[in-house]
Amino acid sequence: MPWDKKDYPDSMKNLDPDVREKAIEIANALLRDKYDEGRAIAIATAQARKAINGDDTDRPTYEVKARKDEWTLMKSGGERAIFVEETKEKLLEKAKPYVNDHNGVLEIYQENGSIDDTLYE
Repeated sequence: MPWDKKDYPDSMKNLDPDVREKAIEIANALLRDKYDEGRAIAIATAQARKAINGDDTDRPTYEVKARKDEWTLMKSGGERAIFVEETKEKLLEKAKPYVNDHNGVLEIYQENGSIDDTLYE
């Protein structure tokens, strides 16, 4: 299903308008090339960021980690939590838009401390 400026995936709603427009363009091209929708969105978002913002290697990294009986979002190397929630799911609802708004990379850890996923690379 092709997207446009008014109808696009929810995961693109927090992107800067210029990045979102480029991501929609790239995602539609990938869909025409028979890419899976989820993969097309991920590739398009990453490529649009590079196209609009350049190959920015100075992007901040944020970490979602378990701490005692809570989950925290912290800037990598930081000492203070940006957000704290009781569950990982609740924290990710806040963390994803925040990291996207700050053009960052989000590292999501498992409760045992091993890395689970990396978003927005």
